[in-house]
This record gives sequence, C-alpha cells and structure tokens, in this order.
Amino acid sequence: MRKKIMVGKKKTKKKEKIERKKIIQSNIEKENILLKNIFIFLGIFLLVIALSFFIIKASTHFKYKGVEFDIVKEGKLTLYHTSFPVIHNGENAEYNIYLRNDPRELEKKVPAKGTLLSIDDTVVNITQEFECDGKEVIAIANLVNMYSAIGRDFIRDENASCDNLGRYMYITIQPGNETSIENFGPNCYNINIKDCEILEGTERFIVGMLVKINFDLSK
Repeated sequence: MRKKIMVGKKKTKKKEKIERKKIIQSNIEKENILLKNIFIFLGIFLLVIALSFFIIKASTHFKYKGVEFDIVKEGKLTLYHTSFPVIHNGENAEYNIYLRNDPRELEKKVPAKGTLLSIDDTVVNITQEFECDGKEVIAIANLVNMYSAIGRDFIRDENASCDNLGRYMYITIQPGNETSIENFGPNCYNINIKDCEILEGTERFIVGMLVKINFDLSK
C-alpha cells in the first residue's frame, strides 16, 4: 500500500516538474518575443529619425554644378549660402556668400550665352543708374566684395571698352529686353537687366564665378 502511495507521489512531482519547465519555457519564449519586438521598434524608430534627418538635410542643402549651397531663413527672407576658401591677412579663411535667388532657378530664368573661362581683374561699365529700391546697391556691393575676396580688382570705368586681347575682364551692366548674360568678346560680358532684375542678373554672373572657382579648386 505504501509503495503505491510513494509511486503516486513520484509521478505527481515529475508531472509538476514538467509543468514548471513548460511554464518557464513559455515565459522565456514570451520574453524573447518581447525583446524581439522592442529591438524591431527601436530599429524602426532609429530608421525614422535617420530618414527625417536626411529629408530635412536634403530640403535645406543642395549642389549646383559642384557648388554646395545651404538654404538659410532670416525672418521672411530666404537666402542661399555657400563659401569657398580664401587667404585673409595671410591666413586661411572661408568667404561666405549669401544670394537672394536660388541658383537652380536663376539658370532657368536668366539665360547665359558663353562660358566664363577665367576670372581676372575686371572693368565694369554701368550704362545707366538703376533705381530699384536699393537692389542695385546690393547687386554692385556683392560683385565688389566677391572680387575683393578672390584678390582681384573691380574698377568702374565708363570710358573703358572690351579688350580684344582679353587681358582683363570687361563687364557692361545695361538695360535689356530680357535679363540675360552674353559673352561678346574674348573676356567681355553684357549683363542685361529687364524690369529692375539687377539682383537676378548679377547673381547669375556670381554663380558662374563660383562654379569656375570650384572647378579650379578641384583640379
């Protein structure tokens, strides 16, 4: 009789052991599933952050013909920033440029005939005084500062003309039927301005200079 009771107890304990193992195994599997789901969630979360950063970066940064630009918001004003290395007071520095117009749009809006082959000391002739709510001041200042940064002279001379030997760059800023740039001599350019689009015209020329500078630096 005792033997039967002992056998019954042993079977019960063995059964309980098996059930505990099953419970433990089940708990381990649940924890593994939970950990797996946590890792999947973290992976998706990090991926979303990375994609968001990429989208934001892509929307505020772009390349135009090798030149990198950042879109900068200053209140209601949108500026297009780039920079290039210069020597200032004998030390390496970065010269920053802020355009009012998107270089990608300028290419569509302001046709340019000819290629800017070199950037030399420049003589400019402005055939008439533009009155464009101060835009003309910004436009000329941008050109002067640009030339100063690259160590070139920018001189206004109404008596100068295009040099047939191309020994200096000659720019004429004048009214036109459309805002455009045209190369009419070995190193001579007309910047034609329609309806006070002097910023568009001069900035299109500056972008051409930036492309040339970037190309020269990459050699």
